[in-house]
Amino acid sequence: MQSINPATGEVIREYEEHRAHEAASAVRRAAEAFADWRERPLAERCEIVGRAAEVLRDGLEEYARLMTDEMGKPIGEARSEIDKCAWVCEFYADSGAEMLRPQPVETDAARSLVRFDPIGPVFGIMPWNFPFWQVFRYSAPTLVAGNVALLKHASNVPGCALAIESVWRDAGLPEGGFTTLLVGGAQASDLIGHPDIAAVTLTGSDAAGREVAAEAGRHLRKSVLELGGSDPFIVLDDADPAEVARQAVKARTINSGQSCIAAKRFIVDESLADRFEVEMVEAIGELAVGDPSDEETDIGPLAREDLLEELHDQVERAVEAGALLLTGGERLDRPGYFYAPTVLGSVAPGNPAFEEETFGPVAPLVRARGEEEAIELANRSRFGLGASLWSGDRERAERLVERIDAGSVFVNGIVKSDPRLPFGGVKASGYGRELSAYGLREFVNIKTVWVG
Repeated sequence: MQSINPATGEVIREYEEHRAHEAASAVRRAAEAFADWRERPLAERCEIVGRAAEVLRDGLEEYARLMTDEMGKPIGEARSEIDKCAWVCEFYADSGAEMLRPQPVETDAARSLVRFDPIGPVFGIMPWNFPFWQVFRYSAPTLVAGNVALLKHASNVPGCALAIESVWRDAGLPEGGFTTLLVGGAQASDLIGHPDIAAVTLTGSDAAGREVAAEAGRHLRKSVLELGGSDPFIVLDDADPAEVARQAVKARTINSGQSCIAAKRFIVDESLADRFEVEMVEAIGELAVGDPSDEETDIGPLAREDLLEELHDQVERAVEAGALLLTGGERLDRPGYFYAPTVLGSVAPGNPAFEEETFGPVAPLVRARGEEEAIELANRSRFGLGASLWSGDRERAERLVERIDAGSVFVNGIVKSDPRLPFGGVKASGYGRELSAYGLREFVNIKTVWVG
């Protein structure tokens, strides 16, 4: 595996992949570790997960720099990601015991209750775009619940994958409690069927989700899938177009536009559309594109050259299909995988920029004739991860929430994940939930106990 700096195109380091027998042995060791870890007192498990937060904060600069070097995340955002990982560890360390407390239920029994017991090794297949957060988002609750975790990370962030393993080791997690496997996609698919794997969780594309779901189904493995998104950003006719356009740029360009829950289709009431368009083009033009290790940079490179080429192809096809190129639309003439922040106007259903997920700093603007058409356009997508709805009348906006097909709807705010709230999607954006008590209980045996 090669770690390549996307800001320069230079190879940072090469890593030896694990052979099939090495990976299989690691899974067996994880199963042996599970037998011990599940018996540890819950308070001890929570304490170790809490210590991981301290390790993360102590090494914040080192881990942030590693992310910036391997996948190009602007350094300020990289620091924020490490801080958020520490938060999720602290959240489950503090709240996990209450979430896992057996729940009594009144029945005809002398005593009946529901327990939440661990199920075994959980195999996480994770992406490169939030290389620390995606992993801690699943591993912190997994470990608190009494399971152990194995990680197959994206092949372009092997350094991050090994660093995360060291975080858990330094926090005091026993050997085999968290294991990084440097394997490719084909080998990961085979590992889903390993007899010691209890469940699998994937964050990735909908195509990858279908493959993982099929393999998990063949082996009757529990699975949770957090897949792609083409999140609508809906601007109603009573919103402030200038202020909301500024928020729209933030929503589109987080992580240089490489986020599943970034706003990707900007559906604006036609009465505001002209003003909104001008404001958005101006705001996106003010962003600093450059070296992600520079504190002043807003937009870094795309993570890989093939991703840049795919994004540019989408923009070219969108323009050919009738979209107007308002700004950007080209690879920047400099080393690395930089793409100019882009705004497309006059985008309509059927256009590639409307139908496909664009993973980079490209914002398609769609005009809607009133709120009914705005909601219809928002739902006209195979995806259903998040949605953002903007209005000067909060009660009006809240009335529309239930009509939007998405796992999360944010009113007058940018979509984000929060350990206190469940996170996940519907339709081609996957199934199951991460975070909160709902996420913690995805990978447990919800056990009925009836005592006569």
